[in-house]
Amino acid sequence: MKTKKAKKNPHRGSKFEDFLEEESILDDVTATATKRVLAWRIAELMKKQCVTKSMMAKRMRTSRAAIDRLLDAENTSVTLQTMGRAAAALGKHLSVALKDAA
Repeated sequence: MKTKKAKKNPHRGSKFEDFLEEESILDDVTATATKRVLAWRIAELMKKQCVTKSMMAKRMRTSRAAIDRLLDAENTSVTLQTMGRAAAALGKHLSVALKDAA
């Protein structure tokens, strides 16, 4: 009885990050993903603490439009300073780390 040999997958073992790097979009994708996570986390903390957008704007001494930009997962232009102020307004501390490249 003959056994069939499975075809080798040329992409097996490669990492998604390698693909993104080859396409020259790794930095953009990483920035967008990071912003989405931060925006989601801030929104979750606001919900948990029953903080409205207007209340958040008042705590941060900014406009409600700025809060909308902060919570917009697609808007990657929000500064670290703004993220830090948002964290502080919710009783948290923003931490940023540099890691060795893989």
